[in-house]
Amino acid sequence: MHENHRRLLAYPACLLAAAMMMAPAPAEAQNIFQMLFGGGIKERRERDVRTQAPKPKQPKTRVKRVKISAPSYYTYRPDKLVKVSFAELLKAPRPASLEPSLDSGLFGEALGGLEDFDLRDYQDVAAALTAYYGDKRAFIWVSGFSANGRAAEAVRVLGEAADFALEPADYTVTMPAPGFSMDQMAARNTELIRFEMALSARVLRYVRDAWSGRVDPNLLSGYHDFPKKPLELVKVLDRLAHTQDVRAYLESRHPQNEHFSALRVELEALRASAENDIVVDPKLLLRPGKSSPEFPKMLALFARETDEAFRTEHAALLESFKDSELYDEQLVSLVKAAQEFKGLKGDGVIGPRTVGAFAGESRAARIAKVEYALERLRWHPSDLGSPRVFINQPAFTATYVEGGSDKLSMRVVVGKKSNQTNFFYDQIEQIDYNPYWGVPQSIIVNEMLPKLHRDPGYLDRAGYEVTDARGRRISSSAVNWGRYGGKVPFNVRQRPGSGNALGELKILFPNKHAIYMHDTPSKSLFERDTRAYSHGCVRLADPRGMAAAVLDKPLDYVAAKIGAGHSSEKITRKIPVYVAYFTAWPDQDGKVAYHADVYDRDSRVQKALEAIEAVRQPAG
Repeated sequence: MHENHRRLLAYPACLLAAAMMMAPAPAEAQNIFQMLFGGGIKERRERDVRTQAPKPKQPKTRVKRVKISAPSYYTYRPDKLVKVSFAELLKAPRPASLEPSLDSGLFGEALGGLEDFDLRDYQDVAAALTAYYGDKRAFIWVSGFSANGRAAEAVRVLGEAADFALEPADYTVTMPAPGFSMDQMAARNTELIRFEMALSARVLRYVRDAWSGRVDPNLLSGYHDFPKKPLELVKVLDRLAHTQDVRAYLESRHPQNEHFSALRVELEALRASAENDIVVDPKLLLRPGKSSPEFPKMLALFARETDEAFRTEHAALLESFKDSELYDEQLVSLVKAAQEFKGLKGDGVIGPRTVGAFAGESRAARIAKVEYALERLRWHPSDLGSPRVFINQPAFTATYVEGGSDKLSMRVVVGKKSNQTNFFYDQIEQIDYNPYWGVPQSIIVNEMLPKLHRDPGYLDRAGYEVTDARGRRISSSAVNWGRYGGKVPFNVRQRPGSGNALGELKILFPNKHAIYMHDTPSKSLFERDTRAYSHGCVRLADPRGMAAAVLDKPLDYVAAKIGAGHSSEKITRKIPVYVAYFTAWPDQDGKVAYHADVYDRDSRVQKALEAIEAVRQPAG
């Protein structure tokens, strides 16, 4: 038996029990055990610790940051032109049901002239030509041995395409000479059949452009979202074959609304006008203490584009600094007063809005903006509808229109450049009072996840609710937020209340972009001239007024609904909403206002038009 064990057995039990009951301090207890066992246990423990391998340090968990990217802009790729194949038309037998006539007989005789004819246009145009003429096998534009009056009128309309901001060269067709020799009938037949096909192709191209625009907006960027506008080109040719007024029909293919008409009037006036006598860089940004050669021009405009009272009050400063390129601190009060005279916020910074208010756009810039506006209107329905809500992002306004009149107009805040508001149209369906805010995935991933990695429970404390795919409530702190990357399988929403991001109400037109109109607790932003600050949705300066308008109810009704707590109400009328982008836009009186290109989308349209022209009119 080990010596220590013998000692323990020999030690009086009462003394051992007494020693235990005395509950000595840890150090004393250690001494007792050392006395009893000779320190052997301690020594063995120390040996065990020395012989154990050190535990490896646990590496810190690194959470990979992910982001949901915003939609992107594309390099515009226009449709290519194809060679029209007349093979089926040449080999098809003449329909038995077709009544014989002089023109149909001449058409059949002339078909051989298409044997090696190189006519190129878009695929749908080519298909319409072969489908129509394969069925009808008769001329539209030729009577007897000459081009007819219908053809002459069509060629005139195509030649006036610039009046509608189209390019006449895209539709050029040469009329056949009126005289010919009877001994050259074969050549004449070839000339007539080729003229027939060329004119029909260019007329269809013109109608296609007039109806839905030269540019396919959905090829510009992920921010553009427009449905295809259906157009049956075979029916267009059939209509032209029977109409007595070719001009009226072709011009009716353009949008038929008052805004398109007002923009055309503006375009005509601009083309006949002279350039501004004072042209200022539209991108000027000048703060006090800085210099610019554009500054004397602005001082001259402050003197000219105000009233007598303004000029009298600031005469001394205007005279003393009229040639100065330095924006002296003494002139800040003058600049603020000038801005306020034009209805702008008097912040003393001369930027694009101040330049636009005093210098206006250059003639060339205004023409371009009107042409872009005419193109964009073609992406929309011809009849915009009444009532309707029209949001113009560059103007930072939302307008309720009914019966041809602007019944309500207000300031709005739209998406910042990194969170741009999309360009589309939809239909208003519902109003939510005291709404929940369903946080978009992009905000969860891009903005909330970094906080949640550090503090998983912050959503619980901040008034948000987290639910899983089945709609079950879970605690924010119970989620491993770093596990899911950019595909978080939870929904997050903010409860109604004074701090809710959507304020008192939101107006819904459900769309895949999760964009809607809503109230906001951040009222101060409406005082700014440039109001691109949101995550993409449209914040309304007067949400109660807009809700009352679309409901066709008094304001008191909306106030009562808000006071009753959270609820939803369906819109029973058909009210289209246009989340639009027009840097030139006429008011209800036809006066066109020009706006800064807040998202630089005009240049994208211009590049697309240049790409299209390179396909239609290739160099060389």
